[in-house]
Amino acid sequence: MNWQGIIHRYKEFLPVSDQTPIITLNEGNTPLILSHYLTELIGLDVYLKYEGLNPTGSFKDRGMTMAISKAVEEGATAVICASTGNTSASAAAYAARSGLKCVVLIPDGNIALGKLAQAMIHNAQVLAIKGNFDTALELVKEISKNYPIALVNSLNPYRIEGQKTASFEICDFLGDAPDYHAIPVGNAGNITAYWKGYKEYFQMKKSARLPKMLGFQAAKSAPIVEKRIIEHPETIATAIRIGNPASWKSAEAARDESGGLINAVTDEEILEAYKLLAAQDGVFAEPASAASVAGIIKLNKANFFKGKKGSIVCTLTGHGLKDPNIAIKNIKEPITIQPDLKTVLKYIGY
Repeated sequence: MNWQGIIHRYKEFLPVSDQTPIITLNEGNTPLILSHYLTELIGLDVYLKYEGLNPTGSFKDRGMTMAISKAVEEGATAVICASTGNTSASAAAYAARSGLKCVVLIPDGNIALGKLAQAMIHNAQVLAIKGNFDTALELVKEISKNYPIALVNSLNPYRIEGQKTASFEICDFLGDAPDYHAIPVGNAGNITAYWKGYKEYFQMKKSARLPKMLGFQAAKSAPIVEKRIIEHPETIATAIRIGNPASWKSAEAARDESGGLINAVTDEEILEAYKLLAAQDGVFAEPASAASVAGIIKLNKANFFKGKKGSIVCTLTGHGLKDPNIAIKNIKEPITIQPDLKTVLKYIGY
């Protein structure tokens, strides 16, 4: 099949018409990888939905193809977003593809360089504000409300519509919904979208069950877990460093309706899972992605899965190259040796 992106594939389930100009970079169709290590560890089949293989390296592309397509259809000439990195990269790329101007507000000093570089190379106008993500989001909401510029954060309902297609792909691949779905939670649009997708797939009679949604926030950026706004969220996982999620209530609804949970994992647990994925499964994901894996490992230690059977899907939201600095800090430098066969053999154990 000639892959053309999520709107072409799932058009009948999306709010588009023949008049909608489809702005696509052939996003979606990301692999669902069986983790042999985690499957053996936990005792259920554990799959990794590797969203880092979308065009700009994160799951944001699913929602952005929808948001930008609808912005063009509605006559916008510019788009704006607040971002901790992945949204800015995706918005800038799809805006460039469509010919729209893109404006991005980021928290000063709190963005992974790999993500910022993407937005800049796509000619977005990037403004770093003295404040956190939540401050940036309030500003872009105010601007889009009063000026002719389309907001493309996850508050944009078309973003959620695009992101739900990941659930469709999972069900298509497995032949049914998984028993559990583990996912990082930052601004909470993704857990909202996945749950929406699973419910729609179930209603279409294509699946026999709905999964329990397992959301995981970083311990020092866990407003939903702590039931309060976190004024100064902190975590190495920059993509989920958010203290007041835009989709807070819908994330709680996904948790409650599915009979799942939203829990917290520490930076140490995230880093352990981050390194495990690379070393055991050959999958390089950004730190925030590893929150889903850290979460199920933590639940397993608490015997949450004891005696249970079935499958778990862990969403890995972005590619590891989004945040190379974290990788560099957690690896050993190469050993410098003399260029002769005897020395090389000595170091490799022969």
